[in-house]
Amino acid sequence: MSHPNTANSNRPSHHLTEAIILAGGLGTRLRSAVPDLPKCMAPVNGKPFLGYIIQSLQLQGVTRFIFSLGYLHETIEVYLKNAFPTLAYEIVIEDTPLGTGGAIQLACSKAQQPNVLVTNGDTFFDIEVAELSDMHLQKGSACTLCLKPMQQFDRYGVVTTNSDGRITSFKEKQWYNEGLINGGVYALNVAALLQSKMPETFSFEKAFLEACFHSLQMYAIVQNGYFIDIGIPEDYLKAQTDFL
Repeated sequence: MSHPNTANSNRPSHHLTEAIILAGGLGTRLRSAVPDLPKCMAPVNGKPFLGYIIQSLQLQGVTRFIFSLGYLHETIEVYLKNAFPTLAYEIVIEDTPLGTGGAIQLACSKAQQPNVLVTNGDTFFDIEVAELSDMHLQKGSACTLCLKPMQQFDRYGVVTTNSDGRITSFKEKQWYNEGLINGGVYALNVAALLQSKMPETFSFEKAFLEACFHSLQMYAIVQNGYFIDIGIPEDYLKAQTDFL
């Protein structure tokens, strides 16, 4: 495996190099399988799930991380210090749960780049960061979503776009035979979020994406990489074999 810094030296300099990882969740649905850990620290083949996310992004040229932590944050801080001693990162801690939007907004206050990658600490979506970066920057998008094609599901809502990739609707969770789901990975223009004057606590999906896609330019790119959400016990068990 090549060193992450050299592997991506031919990438354009505008490529997204900073990532926010949301890892403040309580993990209530996973409590039966992993009782005393934050969700992102759930062991998958003896390694915390978060480690796979960090390494995957490093391989794609992400060099700086902002971790948004809450529940049992000390566990994650100790892990980062020991497992990634040379990693460039900052930590923000929610004293009370701020919702996905509040957590991203807090983390954005530490961002050094105008555009950042945002992902969840309990979901692994093997995206092409360069492809997402290119579309996001070419379109001057406020937020660009990675959509995952899914079949026969009811756990997720569906996102529709026009032929240019601009988002045209967000549809509620219900049974779908097939559709494109929000994979929970975003390229975000930091100023677009901070200037939208959101409250301290809000849902990124409902109050920013779904409420603002008409007024702000928001785009989506379809990517069909490996996707797993370990927030539910059966998928957590599936990850154990998938990550062998």
